[in-house]
Amino acid sequence: MSGTPGSFPWQRGVRAAAALTFDVDAESCALVQDPGSVERMSLMGHQSYGPRVGVPRLLSVLRRHDVRATFFVPGYTAECYPDAVRAIVDDGHEVAHHGYVHESMRGLGEREEADYLDRGLEALERVAGVRPTGYRAPWWEMNWHTPKLLADRGFTYDSSLLDDDVPYLMTSSGAGSTELVEIPVDWSLDDWEQFAFYPGWTGSGVIESPLKALEMWSLEATTRHAEGGCFVLTAHPFLSGRPAKANVLDQLLELLRSLDGMWVTSLAEIAAHARPVCGPARTHERLTDVPV
Repeated sequence: MSGTPGSFPWQRGVRAAAALTFDVDAESCALVQDPGSVERMSLMGHQSYGPRVGVPRLLSVLRRHDVRATFFVPGYTAECYPDAVRAIVDDGHEVAHHGYVHESMRGLGEREEADYLDRGLEALERVAGVRPTGYRAPWWEMNWHTPKLLADRGFTYDSSLLDDDVPYLMTSSGAGSTELVEIPVDWSLDDWEQFAFYPGWTGSGVIESPLKALEMWSLEATTRHAEGGCFVLTAHPFLSGRPAKANVLDQLLELLRSLDGMWVTSLAEIAAHARPVCGPARTHERLTDVPV
């Protein structure tokens, strides 16, 4: 089913699906790399722009188009900006899990990763009154044991892998594995690669024109629509919540909603549809015969 254009069984009247997703990282993604960044007042302000200014602007754009989106929120962000997270919930959007302090999960053992998952869950439930069903690994770094940790905690889907164009059921090898829906992502559909730059922290120094990003994302959207695929945009409020970039998302939503049979919705709704129609689960297994 996967990898064959037009083969995914969307519901009657739907040709393809699209979701706008927002990673509300705020200060966490800078602090986790260098806790000393807390002393950099300008960098902290650059990041806090996301929940303070970007989120309200993006909520207004989504409201104008009557579109429900998915916001991946680190637990630390929820604790620092409870009003912003509650505003997301009050507007009817999905809040999903994105670590506690956007810590990279790469190479973590099960116990340490489980502690981060639990701490993030506790923060989101305490601040926003939500128990997320969706997860996105910070930096999109999954471990081979991550699917089981997620399933054990009641998650129904993940959106961290980059190995398909449509949702699929996945499981991991080994005892106790449980199926999750995977909704794949793509670096070309991430605003970080287009807009993220801060001296001494991240980026190449080249901040692309929002019109270039709109051209890229529009081409992806129309192509995935033609193939019956799933378009998942990953944006960050401290980047795409700024005026001209939010305007680009407004134009992108106009395009998405104009495509016949394009279902624009949250990842939770896509996952709920996908689970019973995906077919046999794909087992992810670590390579064993690796040349050195």
